[in-house]
Amino acid sequence: MINAAIVGLGWWGKSIADAVQGKSRKLRFVHGVTQELDAAREYAKTKGFRLSATLDAALADPEVQAVVLATPHSLHCSQVMQVAAAGKAVFCEKPLSLTRADAERAVAACRQAGMPLGVGQNKRFWPSCTELRRVVASGALGRIMHVEGHYSNEHSSKFFAPWRDLPSETPGAGMTGTGIHILDAFANVAGPAESITAQFISHREGADPRDTVSALFRFKNGISGFLGAVRASPLYFRVHVFGDEGSVEALDETRAIIRLRGGKTEVKDFPKIDSVLAEIDAFADAVAGTAPYPITTDEMVNTIASFEAVIRSIAEGKSIRL
Repeated sequence: MINAAIVGLGWWGKSIADAVQGKSRKLRFVHGVTQELDAAREYAKTKGFRLSATLDAALADPEVQAVVLATPHSLHCSQVMQVAAAGKAVFCEKPLSLTRADAERAVAACRQAGMPLGVGQNKRFWPSCTELRRVVASGALGRIMHVEGHYSNEHSSKFFAPWRDLPSETPGAGMTGTGIHILDAFANVAGPAESITAQFISHREGADPRDTVSALFRFKNGISGFLGAVRASPLYFRVHVFGDEGSVEALDETRAIIRLRGGKTEVKDFPKIDSVLAEIDAFADAVAGTAPYPITTDEMVNTIASFEAVIRSIAEGKSIRL
C-alpha cells in the first residue's frame, strides 16, 4: 500500500480523495494539504488523514511516499519539480503545465530524480477509450488518416472558482478543463502535432461562461484532425479515429462504435468504471515498480505542446507550427 499526500482539497482534490480513500487497495492518503485548514478539518477526519498548510510539510512527513497534486495549474511545474527533488513520486492533475518548456522541465526533474510521474488524464481509462486504442492497435482500420474529438460539459458553471476564471490559470477557455483530454487522446493515437490553427468565440464571460474553441490539426506523420470544446453545454464526449479500412468512435464513457468496410458496424457497451480510481491505481503500480504509468512522458509533453499551440493560435490569429 502506497502512502500518499493529497495537495489541494478543493472540488477536484476532494473528488480524488473520495474515489481513492478506503476504496483503493494500492494507495491511501495519509496527509492532506490545504490553505483552508479550519474548513477541511472535518473532511480530513472522515477520510482519516492529517492536515497541514504547506507542501513542504507533506514532503517532510516520513510516511509520505508519493504526492498527488490537485492545485492551480500555474503551480504544477514548480511543485512537480519540488516533489521529485524531495525523492517522492508525483501525480499531477491535468494540465501538467501551461507551456511545453515547463512540461519538459517537469519530466526532466522526475527522470533525473528517478521518480515516477503520473498525470491526471482520467478519460484515458474510460472503457470506450480503452476499446478505441485496442481497435487502432489491431490494424483493423488500415492506414490511420484522420482523428476527431469533442468534449463539452457544464463544470465551468457548476464548479466555478475565481482562480479558474483567470487567463493566467485557464487560458483558452475550455481547453484546460475539457479540451486537454482530447489533446491527450490525439497525442496517444496520432503522435506529435506539426501545425495547429485554432479559433475562440465568446458569447458570455464570467462565472457562467458561454464560449467555444475549435482547432484544425496536422500531425507530423501526415494525419489530420480537428477538435471542438463548448463550455457550459451539457456533457458530450467523442473521439473518432478514421482509417482507410474503417473507423472507431469512443462515445462518452462506455460506448464504442466500430465501422468497417462493407457496412459492418458493431456497437459495444461496457460497464462503467471509476476512472479516477483507475488512474490513481495505475500511478500506485508505477510507484511500486510493477508497471509503468500508461501515459508516456513523450505523450505528456506532446499534449502540452499542442495545448500551448492552441492558445498561441487563438491569441495570434494564425496557424502555429510546433
